[in-house]
Amino acid sequence: MKAEVLVAGQPAEAPALVLTAPISFWGGVNPKTGLIADVRHPQHGVSISGKVLCVPGTIGSSSAAAVLLELVSAGLAPAALILHEPDAILLLGLIVAQEMGHVTPMALRLDRAEFAGFAGKNLAVGANGSITWG
Repeated sequence: MKAEVLVAGQPAEAPALVLTAPISFWGGVNPKTGLIADVRHPQHGVSISGKVLCVPGTIGSSSAAAVLLELVSAGLAPAALILHEPDAILLLGLIVAQEMGHVTPMALRLDRAEFAGFAGKNLAVGANGSITWG
């Protein structure tokens, strides 16, 4: 399967974390722990760190980029992000992290209808946007 590369970054091989609801990174993810902090989110308390994070939607905040940048700089970022829809503010966090010299995860766009097939699987995300699993 091939996804659209939104922001180039490190290829990854990691377990998929398929979110079942949209998330706000600002207030929804703890940048000091990498845990989903929003008590209303179905996956509250789950770590996004080191996972291929499949995001069905984002809940906007202009601070989302800062949270993702903090996660990258602390080594707590997802291994890769797969978004249903591009979120320019969130992706700005990866771009700024790259400009600061950090190794960053890739960000891809793929229809959320594909996400269900990723649950419970290890995904390999290639530099060209290829996604394979086993």
